[in-house]
Amino acid sequence: MAKKNSQASNHSGLASVLSQSSDQWHDPLVAVAARFNQEYRGETFSLPEEVEAMPIFRDWASGLLTSRIASPFWEIAKPKKQQHCLDLGCGVSFLIYPWREWGAFFYGQDISAVARDALVARAPQLNSKLFKGVQLAPAHQLSYEANHFDLAIATGVSCYYPVDYWSIVLDEVQRVLKPDGVFVFDVIDPDAELAENWAILETYLGAEVFLEPLTTWKALIKEKGGRIIKQQSGELFHSYKVKF
Repeated sequence: MAKKNSQASNHSGLASVLSQSSDQWHDPLVAVAARFNQEYRGETFSLPEEVEAMPIFRDWASGLLTSRIASPFWEIAKPKKQQHCLDLGCGVSFLIYPWREWGAFFYGQDISAVARDALVARAPQLNSKLFKGVQLAPAHQLSYEANHFDLAIATGVSCYYPVDYWSIVLDEVQRVLKPDGVFVFDVIDPDAELAENWAILETYLGAEVFLEPLTTWKALIKEKGGRIIKQQSGELFHSYKVKF
């Protein structure tokens, strides 16, 4: 019963946040939140046998896939001491990445209530000075004041939403960044060997994946007045360091 109450609370909290979203974005946001809440709770996914037979599923189930495809954003934009950094779609990154070593102030935002609750419970114990909280909200709803952040990060999340959605996100990120701030985010390289099978797996896990050409992302960055100052390719994701 306690578990059911917790799930109902998570859903209710997200529903309240997403009530501010237009119908256009509501459904994919709810689907992505449900997919990651289920994973963070450690619950099993019911998938067809042919999907579970895929090598990529076995790597995902064993935990090997995450380390292979995660984008090391700090390699192209390492947080600096006392910088204010916003991590969109943060998951539990403050518990994983060396924020204490960097000495940078961490502000998180995610649509997974389970991830949010885990951070709120554990992050202050790691470093209450660097951890500045985490908000339960989608990436296009930033409640921060303008010119507040030195660095914004969004890795592993762009693929779940269409480019039109990220056009809004880029506007908001640009608003909250300082004039000399930078934005690091990654996108799926549709030509990567893993791309198609990973998209299939994620769809069965509950979240549709959008495979857009890298040229589309470059065009969007340019349209928003951004300039790519560094980029890096991984096994699945391609990362951009952008300055507006």
